[in-house]
Amino acid sequence: MVATGTDLVSVIVATYNRAAALDAVLRSLSRQTDRNFEIIVADDGSRPDTARVVASWASRLPVPIKHVWHEHLSFRGAEIRNRGIRASAGKLCIFLDGDCMARPNFVATHRRLAEPGWMVAGNRILLSRQLTDDLLANGVAAEAWGFVALVRERLRGGINRLLPALRLPLGPLRKFFQRDWEGAKTCNLSLARADIERVDGFDSTYVGWGLEDSDLAVRLFHAGVRRKEGRFATGVLHLWHTRSDRSQLPTNQAKLAEAIRTDRVRALRGLSSLGDDAETPAARDGVGSDARHDRSPARQDS
Repeated sequence: MVATGTDLVSVIVATYNRAAALDAVLRSLSRQTDRNFEIIVADDGSRPDTARVVASWASRLPVPIKHVWHEHLSFRGAEIRNRGIRASAGKLCIFLDGDCMARPNFVATHRRLAEPGWMVAGNRILLSRQLTDDLLANGVAAEAWGFVALVRERLRGGINRLLPALRLPLGPLRKFFQRDWEGAKTCNLSLARADIERVDGFDSTYVGWGLEDSDLAVRLFHAGVRRKEGRFATGVLHLWHTRSDRSQLPTNQAKLAEAIRTDRVRALRGLSSLGDDAETPAARDGVGSDARHDRSPARQDS
């Protein structure tokens, strides 16, 4: 299948200085059953080894890949995701963190669940530090594990739960919590480009770890977009990471509280604030980061 046309999906992967984890995530995306998608690596100012990982996958992936980079000036997850959106072409955007491995039906399931006016919020399985280290050191494709292998890891303490790995036909129940914005996180979230543009994307005034995805969800609710449950369908495997710096969290909490109190829909500084450079990929260490392939089919912030 050719990754063009109205059915194209854009998978926007946010990353920062975790090349080994990104390598595992890109490997998981190379195994997708649905190949009518593109990958945008939204890089919040990583070292050149991240660009080398992207370039190394360009000739191996069955889908196009693009690397968008900006200078690292503290954690700017909101802005780099906006840059990823601007560099993408799909009518459906899936947001994934650069430490979350997608199981083979991840893109296909988000496509199937997608509806205009609804965001699909999935969940994750957290991996232990030891299991994460083992997987990354040995190149183990845990995204391909079946339920029995996951049960084994649960008994060993390698993962924190099994429920996100289950696939259940919830039908109308997927819209039961349609007014619940809490828990909608960009480690596993999809929505129509038109709905993203309606709220002007993420709010780049959020600097430092935390709540830029909650702010997006709140403003989407103000715009009439509702939540559709991606649990028991789209679960991802979240690699272990150290606790992020939360020094800016109180400021971001105040911003979010203001967004909840008002009926404001558009970001204070969103997609429309980006200049032409938003679509100019970086070249780091001599490696071109706009890596494409003719065939087609996190930053750690949570």
